[in-house]
Amino acid sequence: MSEMRPQRLYEQIKTYLRDGIAAGIWKAGEKIPSEFELMDMLGASRMTVHRALRELSTEGVLMRVQGAGSFVQSPPPRSPLLEIHDIAEDIARRGHTHRAEVLVLEARDAKVDIAAEFGLRPRARLFYSEILHFENDIPVQLEERYVSPAFAPDYLAQDFRSITPNRYLQSIAPPHEVEHILHATTADERLRGLLRMGPHEACLCLLRRTWTETGTATRSLLTHPGSRYSLGSRYKLADFHARPG
Repeated sequence: MSEMRPQRLYEQIKTYLRDGIAAGIWKAGEKIPSEFELMDMLGASRMTVHRALRELSTEGVLMRVQGAGSFVQSPPPRSPLLEIHDIAEDIARRGHTHRAEVLVLEARDAKVDIAAEFGLRPRARLFYSEILHFENDIPVQLEERYVSPAFAPDYLAQDFRSITPNRYLQSIAPPHEVEHILHATTADERLRGLLRMGPHEACLCLLRRTWTETGTATRSLLTHPGSRYSLGSRYKLADFHARPG
């Protein structure tokens, strides 16, 4: 029978952190000591500490946020896929704090493909907003939204730090039809910076288009870090009426 080999130092650091999380020293969502603090506490090199944190992140124990540190991973929050929910309300229901940064809010000439989705000629004017949503000061969604001026003529006058675009638009008129298309993609450098993502982390993207009786109202691309968000739905088949074909 072979003898058990002693744990390497990076494995001991992983065990130390796992035990601390299990004991409630660091709870879900809380920040653990920084690399430099762990180096001082445990007498390890930065490379050794970095390896331990990297492996715990890969194993889903920690969430590493660029520029902020390492946090105890919580189960990714799930938002409904078949419904339109307000992100601020979803975050509040989890007992967390929402805030938003308005990166862009302007009228712009629509490119050919975007204009076509609204049934307009190329370079037709549409309202455009780009908003970064945070949950407990950690970015969880980049919202890129085109809005028909005919549907929401006062869109550019709103303060989207205090009300989300979704809530404002729902107050005008709920859509008659909604389309959701979900896909995964890799993030470019700008997106990684905004969402504080690792170099190899995938994005979860939801393309949402809404229509009213008069035509296309909005087109939104909602991008989330794959490790911090999930989308799902549960429904009864009896709720869906059978359709021919």
